Amino acid sequence: MIDNISLLAQSAIKIKNNKGKIIYFDPYKIVKNYNDADYIFITHSHYDHFSEEDLNKVKKNNTKIIVPEEIKEKCRYLGFNDDDILSVMPDKYYYIDEIKFNTVRAYNGNKDFHKKEYNWVGYIVEIDNKKVYVAGDTDNVEEIRNIKCDIACVPVGGTYTMTAEEAADLISEIKPSVAIPIHYKTIVGSVEDAYKFKELLDGKVDVLILMK
Repeated sequence: MIDNISLLAQSAIKIKNNKGKIIYFDPYKIVKNYNDADYIFITHSHYDHFSEEDLNKVKKNNTKIIVPEEIKEKCRYLGFNDDDILSVMPDKYYYIDEIKFNTVRAYNGNKDFHKKEYNWVGYIVEIDNKKVYVAGDTDNVEEIRNIKCDIACVPVGGTYTMTAEEAADLISEIKPSVAIPIHYKTIVGSVEDAYKFKELLDGKVDVLILMK
């Protein structure tokens, strides 16, 4: 399954499951019109996570989109059918078609870019019998320190999210099989942050750097 995961830019992740379904998380800086998304998961409304331009490059007529409640009306404006929009809140379990997932909180503990009361989310999605955690923009906050997952995609760029050191502390605690650094290079953070993250976890958790 790892071979079917791509980090496109920032926190934009694309996964193809074993049934050929295409799943995006926070599509951003998509290079051309693919219009191949079966499912799109959005963590929050900031432009580098909910990009109308990029949604139009990946969505097709029957794409299902999963979003925090505040974004639901914007999805209608973009042409998503009501039946294809699922609005979510933190700390809940959901099914959409054959996909099971749950939401976890994503917020800053010591800065105001992503406030807890906004009810923005990360996702733990079951794909090909693996639990994939996509953290969204978050610090290493209490609510995510005991999650269970096989693959964890966590921000490492600092400024708006965890630093490499903070992300490594989280991964050391939750111990997925594989960790993938995200949210660097595009706006803030650098490739060096990803490699620092990998270095800190050497011998503890396998780290896969997808954006170099």
